[in-house]
Amino acid sequence: MTHPALMPGRTAVITGAASGIGLAAAQRLAGMGLNVVMADRGAEALVAAAGRLGSNRIRTEVVDVARIEELQRLQAAAVESFGEVNLLMNNAAIGDNPGKPWENGAGWADLLAINLHGVIQGVQAFVPAMLAQAGPAVVVNTGSKQGITLPPGNSAYNVSKAGVKAFTELLAHELRNTAPGRVSAHLLVPGFTYTGLTGRPEKPDGAWTADQVVDVMLEGIARGDFYLWCLDHETTAALDNRRIAWAAGDLIERRPALSRWHPDHAEAFAAFLKG
Repeated sequence: MTHPALMPGRTAVITGAASGIGLAAAQRLAGMGLNVVMADRGAEALVAAAGRLGSNRIRTEVVDVARIEELQRLQAAAVESFGEVNLLMNNAAIGDNPGKPWENGAGWADLLAINLHGVIQGVQAFVPAMLAQAGPAVVVNTGSKQGITLPPGNSAYNVSKAGVKAFTELLAHELRNTAPGRVSAHLLVPGFTYTGLTGRPEKPDGAWTADQVVDVMLEGIARGDFYLWCLDHETTAALDNRRIAWAAGDLIERRPALSRWHPDHAEAFAAFLKG
């Protein structure tokens, strides 16, 4: 089963398309017969990535998603080439760690400008035309499990992905009430996935490939799922569910923030995982 927006001849725009999940999505969609507009910051990497698709229905655009005018230019280029956009995949992100919440304000601003504001601005640049066009449309925003359970280690990245989750939930609600059944939004939630952000030369055994994430994305969109939830080779669905339930329970039970990593709650969390 394929979503109407992803049929042959439709058009997909993907940011962060030169590598990782974005490139895997571009390859898959081109193979399905879609026109694909690939956007990324690096011209050389983008051209090399496009050459791997084996399709003549490809357009590349060098774009910095932190700049709304460049996303508006991307939207105009896609429409100029292919008429309308049926899938927008706001996927561009960086994994830099600018430091603790009180450190490196400029680094925090740079990361949020790409990971969060790039998603918001992508929606603002593309969705008005999607609502006006006749054809079906889908918006996929790439989040992360780190934006839900907030594991310590990279606070800025977690904040950016938590913002993407909240923004996409609100976007889905607004679209459901504005263009029901024709324009929809979905949150892609990768787990441990081997991409350039992992910073490792070889794929760890526990990681999924980007292709496996794209499988989940396409199958979930076809079913109409909002949360396009991915696993990996280290985490079961049951374990994911328990971790999410515990995180939500911090508020309900009035526990300390991120009590999963609090020494006073270590035994209780371990017992909770065992059911």
